[in-house]
Amino acid sequence: MNTTAAHNDLEMARAMRMRKRQRQLVSNIVVYTILLVIAVISVYPFLWTIRTSFTTEGGLFEFPPSLLPNKPDLRNFVDVFSLVPIARQILNSVIICFFGVTLSVLFSTLGAYPLAKMRFPGRDAIFFAILATLVLPNEAGLIVNFVTTKTLGLLQSDAGKYAAVIIPALGNVAGLFLMRQAYLSIPAELLEAARMDGASELGIWWRIMLPLTLPTIAAFSILQFVAFWNTFLWPIIVIGSDRQLYPLSAGLLDLSGSFASNTRAVSAGAVIATIPIILVFLFFQRYFLRGLEGAVKG
Repeated sequence: MNTTAAHNDLEMARAMRMRKRQRQLVSNIVVYTILLVIAVISVYPFLWTIRTSFTTEGGLFEFPPSLLPNKPDLRNFVDVFSLVPIARQILNSVIICFFGVTLSVLFSTLGAYPLAKMRFPGRDAIFFAILATLVLPNEAGLIVNFVTTKTLGLLQSDAGKYAAVIIPALGNVAGLFLMRQAYLSIPAELLEAARMDGASELGIWWRIMLPLTLPTIAAFSILQFVAFWNTFLWPIIVIGSDRQLYPLSAGLLDLSGSFASNTRAVSAGAVIATIPIILVFLFFQRYFLRGLEGAVKG
C-alpha cells in the first residue's frame, strides 16, 4: 500500500514538473516571439536606409523591393561630400560633443552630490522641483534661451555660436537624477570615515564618489553624446545661415530641397551620421548597461 502511494506521489510530482516545463516553454516562445517582432520593427527602417544609400537611381523603385540592392553603388556617398561641407560639419559635431559632454557630466556629477549626500533645509523639495521640469518639452525654452544667448553676445562670433549651442543643454535634469541615484547607493559610512580623516566635501566627491560611480558616468556620457550629436533644431536657430558652422545633423538638411529631395543622398548622409553613435555604443556597451543598472538600484 505504502509503495503504491509513494509511486503515485512520484508520478504526480513528475507530471507537475512536466506541465511546469511546458508552461515555461510556451511562455518563453511567446516572449521571444514578441521581442523578435519588436527587434524587426526597430531595425528594419535603418536596414532600409542602408539599402537606399547603396542604391542607384533606377534601383530605388524596383519591384519587388529587396533589402539587398542588385547593383551596389557608392556614388551616393560621393554626392554627400560634394553637396555639403560634411568634413567641416563632422568636426563641428565633434567639438560640440566634446565640450558638451564634458561640461554636462561635470555639472551633473557636482550638482547631484549635495542633493544625495549633504543635509540642508529644503533639499528634497529642491530636487523634486528640478525633477518636475522634465514634463516641459525642450521647445518650451527656445525663445528664452535664444533671447539669453543673444543678450550675452554669444551670436557675434563663431566660438560664441558654439557656446550658444552647448550651454542650454548643460543643465541636464536626467543626468542629475541618474547621478543622484548612483550616489545614494554608496554607503554613508565611507563618507563619514573620510570626513573623520579630514577630507573636504570636494575631496570626498573627487576621491570616493566619482571612482565608485564611473559606470553611471559612462552611461550618462553616452546618452549626452547621442543627444549632442543628434541636435538639430537649436543649432539652426542660433547659428543661422552659416552652413560652415552647422553640426552634421543640421547640415544634412541641405541634402533635401524645398520641392525635391535626393532620397539616396539623404540616406547616405544618415548612414554616415549614425556610424559614430553605433561605434560609441558598441565600445562602451558594457559600461552603459552597468551604469543604468546601478542607477536604477540606487
